[in-house]
Amino acid sequence: MKGTASMIRRNLTQLLALFLFGLTASLWAQSPGTSDVQADRKDVRNDRRDLNKDRKDIRSDQRDLNKDRADRNKDARDINKDQKDIAKDRRERNQDLKKGDTADAAKEQKDINHDKRDLNRDRRDLRADNRDISKDKKDLHADRKDARKDKKDIRHDRRDIHRDRKGK
Repeated sequence: MKGTASMIRRNLTQLLALFLFGLTASLWAQSPGTSDVQADRKDVRNDRRDLNKDRKDIRSDQRDLNKDRADRNKDARDINKDQKDIAKDRRERNQDLKKGDTADAAKEQKDINHDKRDLNRDRRDLRADNRDISKDKKDLHADRKDARKDKKDIRHDRRDIHRDRKGK
């Protein structure tokens, strides 16, 4: 009998302590304090900071995209120029071969080979620029998406601050 009474007493004290902890936590969570407003203000500050960083990233990505597009256009012009040079050198080589001038034909062939190497380099650069443009577009889209999310978070946090002040 003595063992069961002490066990019941111990269980009741533990249950009472658990109840008091729960009551304290619920009262603390519902207390009308400024901690929620302070947290919302901190969230607004952080979201504004993130928004400014996203805007800076957007501007940087746009500049990078414009540079890549200009470089791509320059490479496309170089490709056209190299193709014209190759066609001209081939015509001159064929004329030299008709005349029987093999020395000049060899020089023209050397020019053709050089222009072909240059053409391949320009094509490689063009592909790399197109890849860069594609990646920059995706990055720009992600930054714009982040900026929209930050604006939305700011709007919601400001509304929460207003509601907390009014007590709604």
